[in-house]
Amino acid sequence: MIAAATVDDGGADDAELVVNDRTCIVTREATSPEMLIRFVASPAGDVVPDLKRQLPGRGCWIKGERALIDTAIKRKLFTRALKTEVSVSPDLGALVDRLLVADLLGMMSMARKAGQFVTGATKVDAAIRSGAAAGVFHAADAAADGVRKIDQARKAWRLGTEAEEDIPSFALLTSAEMDELMGQNAFIHAAALAGQAGEGVVKRANMLKRYRNSGQSGARSGAGRPEL
Repeated sequence: MIAAATVDDGGADDAELVVNDRTCIVTREATSPEMLIRFVASPAGDVVPDLKRQLPGRGCWIKGERALIDTAIKRKLFTRALKTEVSVSPDLGALVDRLLVADLLGMMSMARKAGQFVTGATKVDAAIRSGAAAGVFHAADAAADGVRKIDQARKAWRLGTEAEEDIPSFALLTSAEMDELMGQNAFIHAAALAGQAGEGVVKRANMLKRYRNSGQSGARSGAGRPEL
């Protein structure tokens, strides 16, 4: 597939974005929009992230990794790519992180309403062993013993089904962070279930994990506490 230009003239045509690859302004690599974050210049001349790829105007793309956004700021690549003088907040990388977290939590809420997100160690264990779990979530400061028991269920499921990959496991927020952001919906252990909404949760969790560039994949194997 021939890569599209580094910049685009608008985010309204989702069909075009799906068909064409885009090019990261930092790495110069062409890839699908799902692996990239789009940025545009606001009417005031500020660079703003466009996670939904819907804002109007010329846009540019960066692979979804925090370090690459920091590099783009340092090298003043936004002005060159957007072909206009723009103001870039030094906290742009942190803003994107917050937006990705909000997007993930919003999808968790939708999945919960659709019956595709369950919480509590007992329900998570049952979802794993039944094959219904699309992804497992822990508070980053969850007790190691609780995580170990759920990892054992993931391992048993994989051995029993001879699956090539583990059910992915994530630990992206501490319990205190979830209490602040989610209120009564906070959890220590949870599972996204198979289905459009549950799989949307896993997709967004993978994106946040890649963005934070921890060096860990979304899928984990073995026991022990999951890492950020």
